[in-house]
Amino acid sequence: MTASKAKTLSSLFKTAVKKATKESSSLPSGDKPLKQFVLSLDTSSAPSSSPSTSSGSFRIRSPQPTKNPANDGSLQSWLLQPASTSENSIGGFTDELHSILCTGPAESSKDIEKMMDNGSSLGRVLNIPWLSNASNYNISFRRKELSRERKQKWVFKKTQSGRFNRLIKMCGDKLGTKATIEFFDKMGRDTGLKEYNALIAVCLEKARTSNDEDDALEHMSEAFKTFKKMRERGFQVEEGTYGPFLMYFIDMGMVEEFFFFCGPIKEGNPSSVTRLGYYEMLLWIGVNNEEKIQELCNCIVAADEEDDFKLKENYLLALCESGRKDIMQLLEVIDITRISSVNVAANIFESLGRLSFDSFAEKFLWTLKNNDYKMADISRVIFSYVSAIPNLAVEDLFLKFKSLHMKFEITPSSASYEKLITYCCDLHKVHFALDIVDQMCEEGLSLSIEMLHSILHASEENYEYNLVRRIYSLIGCHNVKPTRETFRSMINLSVKMKDFNGAYAMLDDLKKLNIPPTSTIYNTILAGYFRESNISGAMMVLKQMESEDVKPDSHTYSYLIANCNCEEDITKYYKAMMAAGIQVTKHIFMALINAYTACGQIEKAKQVVLDKGIPFNSLNEIKGALASALACSGMMPDALNIYKEIKQNGGTLEPKPVISLIEHFTSEGDVNILVQLLEELHDPDYWFDGCCRAVVHCVTNKHLRLALELLKQLKVEFHKDDLALDAVFDEVFSVIAERQPNDLQIGLALLQAMKDELGLTPSRKSLDFLLASCVNAKDLQSSLLIWREYQAAGLHCNVLTFLRMYQALLASGDPKSAKTLLTKIPTEDPHVRCIIKACQMTYVQSTSSKMKKQKVQKKNKTWNTTPMK
Repeated sequence: MTASKAKTLSSLFKTAVKKATKESSSLPSGDKPLKQFVLSLDTSSAPSSSPSTSSGSFRIRSPQPTKNPANDGSLQSWLLQPASTSENSIGGFTDELHSILCTGPAESSKDIEKMMDNGSSLGRVLNIPWLSNASNYNISFRRKELSRERKQKWVFKKTQSGRFNRLIKMCGDKLGTKATIEFFDKMGRDTGLKEYNALIAVCLEKARTSNDEDDALEHMSEAFKTFKKMRERGFQVEEGTYGPFLMYFIDMGMVEEFFFFCGPIKEGNPSSVTRLGYYEMLLWIGVNNEEKIQELCNCIVAADEEDDFKLKENYLLALCESGRKDIMQLLEVIDITRISSVNVAANIFESLGRLSFDSFAEKFLWTLKNNDYKMADISRVIFSYVSAIPNLAVEDLFLKFKSLHMKFEITPSSASYEKLITYCCDLHKVHFALDIVDQMCEEGLSLSIEMLHSILHASEENYEYNLVRRIYSLIGCHNVKPTRETFRSMINLSVKMKDFNGAYAMLDDLKKLNIPPTSTIYNTILAGYFRESNISGAMMVLKQMESEDVKPDSHTYSYLIANCNCEEDITKYYKAMMAAGIQVTKHIFMALINAYTACGQIEKAKQVVLDKGIPFNSLNEIKGALASALACSGMMPDALNIYKEIKQNGGTLEPKPVISLIEHFTSEGDVNILVQLLEELHDPDYWFDGCCRAVVHCVTNKHLRLALELLKQLKVEFHKDDLALDAVFDEVFSVIAERQPNDLQIGLALLQAMKDELGLTPSRKSLDFLLASCVNAKDLQSSLLIWREYQAAGLHCNVLTFLRMYQALLASGDPKSAKTLLTKIPTEDPHVRCIIKACQMTYVQSTSSKMKKQKVQKKNKTWNTTPMK
């Protein structure tokens, strides 16, 4: 949301406060605390500027305007100016906000009934029968399929809360918050605190990201109505509810609104007062009000009551999380042993590491050690401290971790080691993570199988498949009990490195542990054989499944169908699947599309997406598979028509089909479609891949201006990753080097734009490719230009550069310069001598042969024209 939107919302708050103040006398007597709160609001006069402590508690009041340039004058001016949105939107939002704060329970119940009566359109939506085609798609089978899909790949950090929040977000996006609550009621689920909090978070996120003022106000209105309904149902206002509201006000710089909202929070939950201090400190940090920040710190330095310490802790936590260096004042007086939890202590130590406050860190560690703090907790805060130290390599971090434990005579805990291993995996240091595992085992600490799962996952993500052997050895040496998922991951890595013997050895060990293999494990091996086009190996897997009485599942048949070479085999496997009672899943539909397309049966592939058994939520994904298959078969117009159909229906393509469309985009196509396709990619990795392919297409088809625009976007997105940008240009210049000689001018133009418009320096590999293009074009002047670019880029010429330039000079017809350059090339390496000889045979001898042939032709011409005597 922009500043103007924040002003509009602030103005509406102002109107609502005034309205609440005027009508406060009519509030029901049962809502006395709220009535007192509304009466205490006086927007025309400035309240007390400083927080005060009373009876050991901290009371947050509305702030007095200060002279800080960040919010003085301008803040008050836009708070008092009228809203700029439509009159209806303003009035509606103001009435809703006033209703939330001032409406009694009885009146609210009537409002709810009225809303339910008016929701005719919503009722029609919710009364639509779910899974109307249930006869074609068995519900219990679908549940099994979804369960199998979730187990197909190990996914980390997916908690129940995260899954539920994604469900709420999806429902909120499609139905709206009110309809979502009614939806849960219709499905027989009571709307609880978790549901309300998730819905409020959805509304606030929509308001935050909306570019339309009316739309943002509507979402804020929904958030407040949800908050109202939650209070009416008797739920206590906890931090999970009020925190998102306060963070929204903090991010938008709404100071008065922040304190306006704090009143009902304190009334509804008095125990939250000290926690509100955390948000207040974040507020003043957010608006850069240094005077208020210092004031809050000063007023509690001398306080020592329990509530005052909790407030002091929350202030310190806010300062630590914001990364401010002025926390030393609080660090001097804080009693680290009284910190409420190890999580808070870890945050404090993390800030000490980030700010390089080594003396405070050691002081606090000695204090914890001398006060009999738990060893495991001290080990954890040590990790939090060292992991936050800036510019510290993983190896140095581990040394620091070990040295601090030795200095304070603390034994590293298994939990700290696990955090360290996770830290290494996140930084793609999988080898070092395994070294830490070895260290743990040497110290006699327990090794959890979940830790090894995270390392296996990191190994796959980083394409270090060979590490599976080391992990397999660790399991055997340290008596770790592997699970079926452990074996599946290890077999998967073995197959990806084409070690099928190793995969089968692990499968035998799985059987020795009396863990029956599943179709998922066999499918992993089956897919590996098909990737290698080893049909006999794939058939052997099927025989083993039969001998082990492991029934093929839908994934098994999807692999078999997708790799069929003729229509007869497709029909055979499909009938076998139906006879086994396995229903058709989206993987089967996509396999059919790919198989029919590979067999040249394009019309039958198109007919697949018309099947009535396709689940609605899988239709776009299956259509995307058809678009990808058509693009790979050279039928780009048909593929783009499917893409346009999906967009017209409000759907989106999966990343892989989008990449396929970009990769096979034809030279006759409208290049603006490439830009549209890139907008479909939201994952950074997929977007990078797609953008690189689009740049190559533009350069290949001489759309240099669009290529530069895409390269500028790449530079913005990956400005911290020089290697990634170099890789893009290397790929582009390599394509130019492989094409016709007249493409050299495109390469030279791109090189100039790279330096002038993007401010980048070409890599050695890019210049090598350009020099190769000069060889193909036999262009002497361009060769000399590229030679000077090496020097301008600060790149010293190596043997390969000399050889390439020698070749360019010979190819361009300058043997004299080539002979001079030859004296600078070291010829001790026999391979170098071989390349030099090949260049001379290709260019020098062919040139001399050509000249000799021309002399003979000239001589013959002269003889033929001599008159006979």
